[in-house]
Amino acid sequence: MTAHIATDQAVLVGTPVVAGVAHAPVMWPGARPALPGPGTPPADVEAECERFSRAATAVADRLRSRASAATGVASEVLSATAALAEDRGWVGAAQKEIRAGAPAPNAAVAATEQFAAVFTKLGGLMAERVTDLHDVRDRVLAELAGEPEPGISLPDHPVVLCADDLAPADTSGLDPAVVTALVTRLGGPTSHTAIIARQLGIPCIVAVHGLEAVAAGTPVMVDGATGRITIAPDPAVADAEVQRSRHAAAEVARWAGPGRTADGKEVAILANVQDGASARSATDHPVAGIGLFRTELAFLDRASEPSLDEQTTLYREVIEAFSGSAEPAKIVIRTLDAGSDKPLAFVDAGAEANPALGVRGLRVATAHPELLEHQLDAIAAAARQSGTTPWVMAPMVATAAEARGFAAAVRDRGLVAGVMIEVPSAALLAPAILAEVDFVSIGTNDLTQYTMAADRMSADLATLTDPWQPAVLALINTVASAGAVAGKPVGVCGEAAADPLLACVLVGMGVTSLSSAPAAAAAVGAAVGGVTLAACRAAADAVLATADPADARAAATAALHA
Repeated sequence: MTAHIATDQAVLVGTPVVAGVAHAPVMWPGARPALPGPGTPPADVEAECERFSRAATAVADRLRSRASAATGVASEVLSATAALAEDRGWVGAAQKEIRAGAPAPNAAVAATEQFAAVFTKLGGLMAERVTDLHDVRDRVLAELAGEPEPGISLPDHPVVLCADDLAPADTSGLDPAVVTALVTRLGGPTSHTAIIARQLGIPCIVAVHGLEAVAAGTPVMVDGATGRITIAPDPAVADAEVQRSRHAAAEVARWAGPGRTADGKEVAILANVQDGASARSATDHPVAGIGLFRTELAFLDRASEPSLDEQTTLYREVIEAFSGSAEPAKIVIRTLDAGSDKPLAFVDAGAEANPALGVRGLRVATAHPELLEHQLDAIAAAARQSGTTPWVMAPMVATAAEARGFAAAVRDRGLVAGVMIEVPSAALLAPAILAEVDFVSIGTNDLTQYTMAADRMSADLATLTDPWQPAVLALINTVASAGAVAGKPVGVCGEAAADPLLACVLVGMGVTSLSSAPAAAAAVGAAVGGVTLAACRAAADAVLATADPADARAAATAALHA
């Protein structure tokens, strides 16, 4: 770092992601492996190709092992990164460089630069993969050099982890007892770092301009609710703020459900999961079931489609995780959300100019209807075996006709049919779509990105990818109002559902369920339980009258505490 902030009480401001206060010295990740200089052409080209292939496989295997031990989004993104390490295009590009005379390390760098340029040009979800790709490159370089795998070596005392950005492999293994907060110079409110910070339950701020000037070891106070980082704060003041935050968190932790407002309006507090292990882990939190079961983990990093029996077993594990509930648990299963940044090795999607706006989600079933048919058959089999009727929804639905066709296939199997609302057209057509299905669930991460035409990983656009954007809230209100008229449930399963303040606004709009990382459930439930439905409606009305995210937050706070 060439600069250093020396002024006492200097304050940096970023985009708030996870509330809470932390006070600790700054820690920056260690340097990544040095990129190789000019190398000598390998004597045996094929042996060098094999050496590269072995290194890439070793990295992928370690990432898969960590994915198996992780839960929630961490497991999903680690699996996707493992697939990237063995991506045929990337490996093939590196081997082409080797056959042209480059040593394996130089070939890894050249192939990465080639693909990073393509991903960046494509933008959207594909641009998110550049950080992951660089992380894979660095791990392969370390493997080729016989050096320890790069990553974050944590000290034995609390720190605030600061970084330009963090790869999934770095964030997935963090210990919240040591890493008290995450602060990044890049990223947005729905980046992998932000999502995993919610899962860990630690304060998080992203898109902080000037962060690079804060030297390691500098004491800082991080306020995840306001997005403010105070440099070298008064220790007594900072410690008092931390204690106040911990006391509030302890009060929240005592919340045990059920989800309802202070005057008794029921609101289901649910969990986002992606396999049996994460579903069982979710039962340790005060959730009434599953609002989003991401099924694609079973399909990623596979050379062939999982068999009917494999899928049935997976779905049954998730369904039965809540079989011990006092009342039947709500289980919402999302069908395969593949494509774009989550390609399937056994499906040739061809080249797409903009994959984020291409064949993903339900659209994959247009060219490969058997994938959806097999998945619905497996869900139906799991339902019969477990004696439960899950709700099933499709991602990336854009028209009422798509909703009608999907609903027919789901109902033919005796299941409850719904769709995701994450494309603006679906939000605008909510009355027509609700006429075709039994429920809808709003995926605010994608809805925000598509509504604002802003890459959710861009630090420059972080304010646009804030779910408090009035345009996004207006669309959510449109959907919730349509649900109330139709008398059908409207849930939210994006990151917006993990924000306690925004959760109250969503309830005021008419949202009937909130699904998030299980770690966020208590804070959301406690916030909703502390206010009346009338206060939530007043907050919703106040927010809808604003034209700026900061004003929306302020209006909601004022209305709920009036």
